[in-house]
Amino acid sequence: MTREGGLRLRMRRVLIGAPLSVVFRALTEPQELSKWWGPDGFTIPSVESELRPGGGYRIAMQPPEGELFYLAGEFREVAPPERLSYTFRWEDPDPEDQETVVTLSLRELGATSSELVLTQGDFATERRRALHEEGWAQGLDKLEALVSSAASP
Repeated sequence: MTREGGLRLRMRRVLIGAPLSVVFRALTEPQELSKWWGPDGFTIPSVESELRPGGGYRIAMQPPEGELFYLAGEFREVAPPERLSYTFRWEDPDPEDQETVVTLSLRELGATSSELVLTQGDFATERRRALHEEGWAQGLDKLEALVSSAASP
């Protein structure tokens, strides 16, 4: 986490056995995204996406217990296979929520591994930043397993 100019989240993952093309596909294709998105126990019944700058997306999230809810936003930057940026807002947000911007930067590490750096911010409260950090950590664990297995022969 950095505090330059506000409450921000920064996470880094090294994805072994996962070339950039496989990782970018998992980050952007609705069918792939639904396999790893969200905290543990959540399912993703639908992903709508118009992958282009200015295009929108909407993700339905179903917690293990509770009502279906949605997040949505607009793509700001789509630069395959190295960068993706989009706004992130909850539909029917918590009073502590505000729209944030997520940026995913990818860098090749050798022929078959990639580095993923995620930044998100600015958050209205530390509690909301921590909630996103936990959700991203669990989702990125699932992403790592998915792309590593997808890249295996």
